[in-house]
Amino acid sequence: MKTYPQSKTNRVKRGQNRASYNVETINNILDAGFLCNVGYIYDNYPISIPMAYARKEDKVYIHGSTGNRMLQGILQSGKTSISVNHLDGLVLARSGLHHSVNYRSAILFCTAKEIKNDDDKTEILKLIVNQMVPNHWQSLRPMLQKELDRTLVVEFTIDTASAKIRAEGVNDELEDYNLDVWAGIIPIKQVAEYPIADKGKPEKMEIPKHILDYYKANQ
Repeated sequence: MKTYPQSKTNRVKRGQNRASYNVETINNILDAGFLCNVGYIYDNYPISIPMAYARKEDKVYIHGSTGNRMLQGILQSGKTSISVNHLDGLVLARSGLHHSVNYRSAILFCTAKEIKNDDDKTEILKLIVNQMVPNHWQSLRPMLQKELDRTLVVEFTIDTASAKIRAEGVNDELEDYNLDVWAGIIPIKQVAEYPIADKGKPEKMEIPKHILDYYKANQ
């Protein structure tokens, strides 16, 4: 079982019983989503921005415009942190204090570098599109050179990471369990609704199989 070594940087301090440093566990959390939050400092302010991403092995890839101040700032510093979160349930207790949520989260501490080769950039953009909807890239028109020229692709190598997971029921005070107060869990999940065609030709076209497959798997 491969794990990230614990250090002052990635060690979970609160709720250590919910912490995991297992590489496979962290990768599963990353692969279950396509939006992350990326942190950086701008004009002495800490800022966190949601971005689309893809993972391959110990790398996470993000793209933006060549003028993207966040990515440019990260490339100058060479390092950043990235977090991914999934909400799995609302935990309703007998008291307000013990309300909680079930979740899966991962925080990555990464070294950044720019990807400059056009072929490599294209492969990474393919990964990002397919992280959103599997097998979607093959249905698109090829990238134009002018699009590649104005796209900045950054590779983040995961130096270390940790996960924190809550997947349990209500934890109330012992004396509260006999109260006439409803307690329990409301499971939460992200679902896909039936695809809506864009105006024009798509309205007259059959919905591609890979899109319907995604809808059926996530409805």
